[in-house]
Amino acid sequence: MNNLEELARISDAEWYVMQVLWESSDVLTSNQIIEKLIDKHDWKPKTIQTLIGRLVKKKAVGFKEMGRTYQYYPLVTKESCIRAESKSFLQRAFGGAIKPMFLHFLEEQNLSTQEIDELKKILNERSDKR
Repeated sequence: MNNLEELARISDAEWYVMQVLWESSDVLTSNQIIEKLIDKHDWKPKTIQTLIGRLVKKKAVGFKEMGRTYQYYPLVTKESCIRAESKSFLQRAFGGAIKPMFLHFLEEQNLSTQEIDELKKILNERSDKR
């Protein structure tokens, strides 16, 4: 699943499942995923299994069959999902234009002088690379 548009279709609930998988250094069974999510969310185990199934269908998650148990692992990186979601949001909310988005966030946030200086530094560094 390298298509960025497909990656952006991961729902908010599916992101929580992906976070569990990204944070794990190993493959996880559905029971292990359920254990990690059940205390944080008021979801039934069947709901979590449905989310896992959707992610498999979307090719964001792969699995290995080990006897009667399935072990799940991410097929996409967190970075690629964030990139796809950012592009999708930018396109939907601001018609793909960065300047209006940036201005909106600057106007809506109460940035400290230090945060503004950090942003200036980042912009200057990016400008120097061009």
